Amino acid sequence: MLTKTWSSAIQGLDAYTVEVEVNASGVGNETVISVVGMPDTAVRESRERVWSAMSCTGFYPPNGRTTVNLAPADIRKEGAAFDLPIALGMIAATNGFNREALAESMVIGELALDGTVRPVRGALPVALHALRKQIPNIILPEENAAEAAVAQGLNVYGIRHLRQAVEFLRGETTVEPARVDLDELCSNSACQALDFAEVKGQESTRRALEVAAAGGHNVMMIGPPGSGKTMLARRLPSIMPALTLAEALEVTRIHSIAGLLPSHTALIMQRPFRSPHHTVSDAGLLGGQSNPRPGEISMAHHGVLFLDELPEFKRHVLEVLRQPLESGTVTISRATGAFTFPSSFMLVAAMNPCPCGHHGSQQRQCRCSYGQIQRYRSRISGPLLDRIDIHVDVSPLYEDQLLAKSRGEKSAVIRERVRKARIIQQQRFQGSSVHCNSHMTPTQMEKYCQLDKESTSLMRYAIKEMNLSARAYDRILRVARTLADLDNARTLQPMHITEAIQYRWLDRQRW
Repeated sequence: MLTKTWSSAIQGLDAYTVEVEVNASGVGNETVISVVGMPDTAVRESRERVWSAMSCTGFYPPNGRTTVNLAPADIRKEGAAFDLPIALGMIAATNGFNREALAESMVIGELALDGTVRPVRGALPVALHALRKQIPNIILPEENAAEAAVAQGLNVYGIRHLRQAVEFLRGETTVEPARVDLDELCSNSACQALDFAEVKGQESTRRALEVAAAGGHNVMMIGPPGSGKTMLARRLPSIMPALTLAEALEVTRIHSIAGLLPSHTALIMQRPFRSPHHTVSDAGLLGGQSNPRPGEISMAHHGVLFLDELPEFKRHVLEVLRQPLESGTVTISRATGAFTFPSSFMLVAAMNPCPCGHHGSQQRQCRCSYGQIQRYRSRISGPLLDRIDIHVDVSPLYEDQLLAKSRGEKSAVIRERVRKARIIQQQRFQGSSVHCNSHMTPTQMEKYCQLDKESTSLMRYAIKEMNLSARAYDRILRVARTLADLDNARTLQPMHITEAIQYRWLDRQRW
């Protein structure tokens, strides 16, 4: 008897439909199950998981030869998400329930040997795909139900066990569709646990990070060990504007496909913060594998990518960041095709001024030779530095600052200023794909970053004395525009240009 049901698989960031066909011949005494349709090892092993799950729940595979086809047959199928649709198809093929009940449902789920349904990755993209294909129902693991319920207009049924799924399709039990309130999720997003009020001193660095958050600028922090670079970077998401619903959907999709979305989580409402170790490979940073998955830069989409001890990263790994920093996307080419992942993130890098970390310090003497310092700094290429808008010198704290009980501004206060600056930018760039100053096009810069006579004189002097590249010049104008937005100024003032130039100190000859 032939049974058909629907399932889905992930390719890049999108899901595609997989038709699961089960043909039970019923001829012969020996039970043989074969899976065709370009299955990988995990899919081929589903035969054993399905067999055990059916046996433990009182169902038995049909006698004779059973063929399971995963169509389209020319695309390689990966993962264990086909276990549940295969098992339900085999049970339906033996008259276990009405086969028509599967015709209007998309099914995904991994089976344990005892029939328990385990969560799978990519439930949100699959649910959105089912909605586009006008498939009204989706049956999936209970842990993935809240995530899939974000696709409004779809009946999402969370299942805990294979027997429960069969009884539900038979009409013997009721499973309530999962529901989520998107407005409530957006309004009740949890506050950040880390707060800028916990940081002592470092007023200039705090100011620089506020400017970076307001305009979406990349930041480099240079300072000795223990000066608070990592502490400051980890608190940066707490002053960034809250994710919009569209941004939260993008972030959740990426984390779902990567398998990093916590169980029973509907949406990620916090800005991502990713901090890969300096031993990360270029595939780990960009994304990889035969069927590419998102890398660290895509996991940091709409959030922060923090690279601590920047010179310790392999140079070729750092160089692959140059194109995503400019375009906001990363394209990975494989034999099966090219896959594009979003990667619009704020790069925050931290490093010591020298190998020992105390060059230029008034507290401890540097033990590094001139050659060691130059070799250490040369690990970071000029083109990469050009793409970092703000360079900050993080000074060590003195005893009075460490012992002081006074605390700085809270993140909520800073975030409100950042939010107002972002609103100005959204209104300015309304109708375009640009959402913040760091991504302004040359035409937009010409329109919104006009210089008066005094500002032009300042820029001319900076270009000559600091040997600024054309890209560094553009970065200064973008940062100056953000400074003006924080001051609610319509035009750029000389003080905005001056402060923006100060954030380019790595462009000076001494570096």
